[in-house]
Amino acid sequence: MQSVLRSYKGIFPNVGERVYLDPTSVMVGDITLGNDVSIWPLVAARGDVNHIIIGDRSNVQDGSVLHVTHKNTDNPDGYPLIIGKDVTIGHKVMLHGCTVGDRVLVGMGAIVLDGAIIEDDVMIGAGSLVPPGKRLESGFLYVGSPVKQARPLKEAERAFLQKSSDNYVATKNDYIAEG
Repeated sequence: MQSVLRSYKGIFPNVGERVYLDPTSVMVGDITLGNDVSIWPLVAARGDVNHIIIGDRSNVQDGSVLHVTHKNTDNPDGYPLIIGKDVTIGHKVMLHGCTVGDRVLVGMGAIVLDGAIIEDDVMIGAGSLVPPGKRLESGFLYVGSPVKQARPLKEAERAFLQKSSDNYVATKNDYIAEG
């Protein structure tokens, strides 16, 4: 696991309990991973010019890229990347300097850009583009490029947001048990 974690300017990722890090993933710098997080093959996360936080029971799937925006005179805080709890980040997603609430599903190949805010209980369709600074309201499905609010989430979809997270926690526990 140590080869996956790399320091940047003396700052080393902070890893919670029962975390699964695939050996092909890379976590660099100021990154905090909550408990029961899973990071799958070929995920790259660079907390070099700002910080990344991934909340408990969240999962980041294969080939996703996580990055941040540096602090500067126009934007003194820059844009860190904050991912809430029980979040499912689909395959090949790009998250850049955005905030993702709890119980969110980001579909495969979606891109979420600087300053975007995804509230709790949201689904973002595969291949969608969330422009810089866009806010996605809780309780809706969003699709398209640029993303548009499609409709309210159905009760079964709301329940699936938690179920998806639970399924990934169970799967990562199987991977950890296999050693």
